[in-house]
Amino acid sequence: MTKIENPWRTLIWNPEKRIELMESIKTYKPTVSSVSQARVLLIGPVGAGKSSFFNSINSVFRGHVTSQAIAGYSSSSLTTQFRTYSVKAGREGKPLPIILCDTMGLEDSKGAGLDVEDISSILEGHMPDRYQFNPSEPLHPDASGYRKSPDLKEKIHCLSYILDATKVFVMPEKLAEKLKAIRQKANLLGVPQLVVLTKVDEACPLVKENLTNIYRSVYIKETMQEASSKLGMPLSCIVPVRNYVEELDLDLNSDILLLSAVIQMLRFADNYFDEISDQLSNIQNKE
Repeated sequence: MTKIENPWRTLIWNPEKRIELMESIKTYKPTVSSVSQARVLLIGPVGAGKSSFFNSINSVFRGHVTSQAIAGYSSSSLTTQFRTYSVKAGREGKPLPIILCDTMGLEDSKGAGLDVEDISSILEGHMPDRYQFNPSEPLHPDASGYRKSPDLKEKIHCLSYILDATKVFVMPEKLAEKLKAIRQKANLLGVPQLVVLTKVDEACPLVKENLTNIYRSVYIKETMQEASSKLGMPLSCIVPVRNYVEELDLDLNSDILLLSAVIQMLRFADNYFDEISDQLSNIQNKE
């Protein structure tokens, strides 16, 4: 039996909150003047919902459910290219100050799915949009479109692991090792990271019944703690969402969770920009 407790995180569930979150995202500006959009990389196992997450965020701002990125169910990754997606505020609206980068899914077997070496190329800004992944051979410097000296705006400013809440406790050991290897690379490059837990309604019947139970569900909290220990990340870096996969109309509570996740991504990107600014001022002070 799934248990409920007093809320351990507070979230306001009303239409005003949705508007407030949307406005915060629309008016966000990176603190570094050479960058106009924060770039967030989405990585995760095949079927965890990376492409669906982008489609869901796009849907919230379009005002109806859309499906721009290829998403669905398959044993291997439906995403075979590196894609950078800009979200627009409305049908003919301006692009939002965030770019979501989608990648091939991670697989637990060697030589399948996204190569860990390719992730370094993406984080450092070397990989061009629409690059076709080759699981048996990572991107190399003489490949077509390879950016030899990328600008700050082409690098990744926040890395988001997209994990399926129904599979956290049964994650294959090899996949957990791959995620740890990626985490080490991102740490070395100073890229802030967070975990987005999808399919929370499938993981917990109480949440399926009412999404506002999310921060009262003991099972969801335990799942988040398990993800936290598997990736070696604090609980504050883990946010749950429910993607749009079968609905035709938007749902207020789903929107609030999705928008809250984007706000966290932008806050983490700010941490990255603050580090860059500090490094630049240290260099200038030394000169």
